[in-house]
Amino acid sequence: MEPQPPAGSSAWEGHSPDDGAIYTRICPIAIAGAGAAGVLMGPPETFWAAAPPVAAVDPAQLAQEALDKMTLLGPDIGITPKPGGKGVVGMPVYMWTAKTAETYGPNSASASAGGITVTATAKVKRIVWDMGDGNTVTCTTAGTPYKAEFGKKESPDCGYLYSAPSSTQAAGRYHVTATSTWQVDWQVDGGGETGQLAATRTNAVDIDVAEVQVLN
Repeated sequence: MEPQPPAGSSAWEGHSPDDGAIYTRICPIAIAGAGAAGVLMGPPETFWAAAPPVAAVDPAQLAQEALDKMTLLGPDIGITPKPGGKGVVGMPVYMWTAKTAETYGPNSASASAGGITVTATAKVKRIVWDMGDGNTVTCTTAGTPYKAEFGKKESPDCGYLYSAPSSTQAAGRYHVTATSTWQVDWQVDGGGETGQLAATRTNAVDIDVAEVQVLN
């Protein structure tokens, strides 16, 4: 309390200002059957304590703090055709990302408070590729980097085929956006409470896709 009650006040419960301090607390009161909306704050209560009370630690909040410590980036985009190059309508497009801790995981961090520690580990669960022509592709892997020996084979896990040239777009290119969804699993160290969070990160590139020119 500010200010503290004078010495001799009944609030001290027989103690003196040298023994501790008087505190005020306000606790929530749940109304049965009213759900989350049915929570009211009760009247202030005063009490004596020898040491400052320690607020309860919410492990989920510590998990969020651990997540905030991580460097999680959007996909490190690999794609054929490469930005600056030119692809052809009907030719397989490969999409992939470099598998680093920052772009694909796993990535871990911990946060501590009130005598407990929560460790969170983040991994990419899926990447949604917006191909810039109104279509999207959802990939549950990091994708397969293209190699020349693949030729005209389609990607085994994360690919696409354009049916029209990028000249049909206002900008003359396809703006490809890759959005990764990170699944973040957390646990109180020592085998305590567990939970899960999610995060998304995005990156984008522009590519050129031309129509095949047939000569007679």
